Amino acid sequence: MIRTVNLPGGTALPLIGFGTWELRSKTAYESVRAALDIGYRHIDTATLYKNESEVGRAVKDGGVDREQVFITTKLRPQDARHARRALESSLRLLDTGYVDLWLIHWPPGRDALVPAWEELLAARDAGLARNVGVSNYSPAQIDLLTEATGRRPAVNQIPWSPGQHDPALLDEHRRRGVVVEGYSGLKNTDLNDPALTEIAQRHGVTPAQVVLRWHLEHDIVILPRSSHRERIAANFDLEGFDLTAEEVAAIDTLTRTG
Repeated sequence: MIRTVNLPGGTALPLIGFGTWELRSKTAYESVRAALDIGYRHIDTATLYKNESEVGRAVKDGGVDREQVFITTKLRPQDARHARRALESSLRLLDTGYVDLWLIHWPPGRDALVPAWEELLAARDAGLARNVGVSNYSPAQIDLLTEATGRRPAVNQIPWSPGQHDPALLDEHRRRGVVVEGYSGLKNTDLNDPALTEIAQRHGVTPAQVVLRWHLEHDIVILPRSSHRERIAANFDLEGFDLTAEEVAAIDTLTRTG
């Protein structure tokens, strides 16, 4: 059973997603096929990644009903002036009538913040995106969007790892009802840190699995990426062990940002 978190509109967002950044052509296709075969039901892509067609084909060929796969793509800020056209291009490449989540990849210039958000909301109202959100936004920027439109982002996708996390920032999102998706959780972590290797040894798992499980203990959505089937499987296999409160607290102290 895949753990999920409910988005404001009621959509169930799987806490474990498969990231596709830097996966291209045949590798992207085969990796997404492997992820779906292993059990992932949340695939994260973006216009910037240039792999939407391979992701779409893998979902189509994967034998899983489209309604069972949560697909996210992202709008480049420079495309915000013609956002609808950019989304329609993404939908053609993905070969689907809608995405489950459409994010703006990072904030555009201040004058474009609200207009870009209005474009995402219009796409949601038109049924092209079931949920809309942001990526790499600050709480103040989220407040600006909410105050201007009365509608807040469902999600903010931001860097999150034991070495780069901020409990106060997480609280700011929770208070606003915005789900946090963490990216680069493994890339920004020293997997040889003794705190992680000792916990991993205790549970008979890898340090990477410990880091990903730590995210889940904090209800952070994770988006691990790999092109190796065994690693794709290991990153998904996180339900066979639990971290104790003490272990979670020990990992929390690895932060460099305080």
